[in-house]
Amino acid sequence: MAEGYDVIVVGAGNAALSAAIAAKEVCDSVLVVEKAPDYFRGGNTYFTGGIIRFAFEGIEDIKTLIPDMSPTEEHSVEVGSYTQNQFYDDMMRVTHGLTDPELAQILVSQSLPTMQWLREKGVRFVMSFGRQAFKDGDKYRFWGGLVVEAVGAGKGLSDQQFEVIKRSGVDIRYSTQGVDLIRDDTGKVCGLRVLGPGGYEDIPGRSVVLACGGFEANAEMRCRYLGPGWELVKVRGVPYNTGDGIRMALEAGAQSYGHWSSCHAVAWDLNAPAFGDRTVTELFQKHSYPFGLMVNVNGERFLDEGADFRNYTYVTYGRALLTQPQGVTFQLFDEKVKHLLRDEYWIPQATTAEADTIEELARKLDINPAGLAKTVRDYNAAVRRDIPYNPTVKDGRRTEGLAVNKTNWAQPLDTPPYRGWAVTTGISFTFGGVKINTRGQVVTNAQEPIPGLYAAGEMVGGLFYYNYPGGSGLSAGMVFGRLSGTNAAQDAMKLKD
Repeated sequence: MAEGYDVIVVGAGNAALSAAIAAKEVCDSVLVVEKAPDYFRGGNTYFTGGIIRFAFEGIEDIKTLIPDMSPTEEHSVEVGSYTQNQFYDDMMRVTHGLTDPELAQILVSQSLPTMQWLREKGVRFVMSFGRQAFKDGDKYRFWGGLVVEAVGAGKGLSDQQFEVIKRSGVDIRYSTQGVDLIRDDTGKVCGLRVLGPGGYEDIPGRSVVLACGGFEANAEMRCRYLGPGWELVKVRGVPYNTGDGIRMALEAGAQSYGHWSSCHAVAWDLNAPAFGDRTVTELFQKHSYPFGLMVNVNGERFLDEGADFRNYTYVTYGRALLTQPQGVTFQLFDEKVKHLLRDEYWIPQATTAEADTIEELARKLDINPAGLAKTVRDYNAAVRRDIPYNPTVKDGRRTEGLAVNKTNWAQPLDTPPYRGWAVTTGISFTFGGVKINTRGQVVTNAQEPIPGLYAAGEMVGGLFYYNYPGGSGLSAGMVFGRLSGTNAAQDAMKLKD
């Protein structure tokens, strides 16, 4: 269109599509620019489990998201509550108190309303029985405040959001990379220079929302900002998140913000491909380690597998794997806990072995047999067997006297067959980015908004430091996508008056 668009959104993951949906509620014309081809659309959202963290007071709030919940299903669950204060406290606790208070408050206060908004748009949700629930008596209960996921997991969330923007009349261009922000003589952002199948093109736009991810797929930037060795890790998601949006914003004068030397990472299958597999998606991750042991190639433990629920440890532990010899770790379990292992352990692509003795398992997995046998003997002897084992709570069943003790869910590893899975570090997204204000506007070092420029999603810095509460990445994308899209459209419409 010759006159340009009211809002141009760069990216096509959860944050970008939330921004596009919100913008189209307010303005006449919205364009989504997606670097990937249409068959690889959806950004990192496609590769998530689709579980979303949000604040809720009880089952009635959950029913606003799942209005077709049957009475039988309602009576089979005990969801409790996960208040805004609890969400905020979790954000502060896992980020060492560094999360931006204003952004965190927006996230926790708008998390449920934004989920309800997406539900009204046609995005469907279900209870997260498969990954977060456990049976306790006649009720299903849920770990760590996570109770709801998108139908179809991350792929389903992405596909549903694309359906919403299609119905809304949002235009989308695939295989089109944002290259530069176009600014007028006043410094206002007034369009986007792109490189598409037909070459370079300047697209006028009254507002631009950057929501095209971090730099996790850029090996050079990973090594520069995260440190030596990070160029070697596997990328969980798309190969397209190479920091383009961050670069464009910084070149326009944006303030860099957040934890640039940290990232979200997980324990990822050792032989997974270099980038995400759209068939396996998130199932290369291995998150049931609290119920077993993690050892390196020497057979040595190096962290407390039971420090907390996995929702609060898997990011820091995913990074810790890179510090071990060869960047490899092995998760070990015995027959007693087989029923507690998540579905992701049983995919045919998993790098795994089974044996009737610890030494045989070590040989099959290329672990030092003597080292592993000693570790298991010492661990088994250190378990406090007088404390009841309960995998549904932090049970305090621990070891004593080890160099690295396990503080919850300690059980002897003594019931064959023994099973082990080989994992390495898989990076999800980076924590460093640019600063936004409470309207989603990108700001300069002088805290002044850059006119016409907004951001959302993983390229926004300041929310996550060191760690993050599981499921809060998707909720942050939705919340700040909606915020930036709405304000970008409102400001664009003012220019038309």
